[in-house]
Amino acid sequence: MILISSKYLVPNGFRSITLFPFIFLKYEGDKLNNVLINHEKIHTRQQLELFILPFFIWYLLEYVSNFIKYRDKNLAYRNISFEREAYFHENDMNYLNKRSLWAFILFLKK
Repeated sequence: MILISSKYLVPNGFRSITLFPFIFLKYEGDKLNNVLINHEKIHTRQQLELFILPFFIWYLLEYVSNFIKYRDKNLAYRNISFEREAYFHENDMNYLNKRSLWAFILFLKK
């Protein structure tokens, strides 16, 4: 995991984005934000599990499906299984030590 601070590489409306092996942060100070970094580390693990490119395809398909369902970009984003897992466990700094393989599956909406 490589942390890079750049307000130009993070999309508007976000503070960070993970593109394995990089975590891009909008603000330099967020390098000390353990909750945010843990959230992004969870995405790093998800990306590795799905061999990176399939992760982004799945992520996009879920987002589009959610957007059609909710007609709201924030709700669509928040209901992506990868995001639901990361938000749910971002405060648990030991989560990645006990996380099972493909744990995001448990966060798929039915």
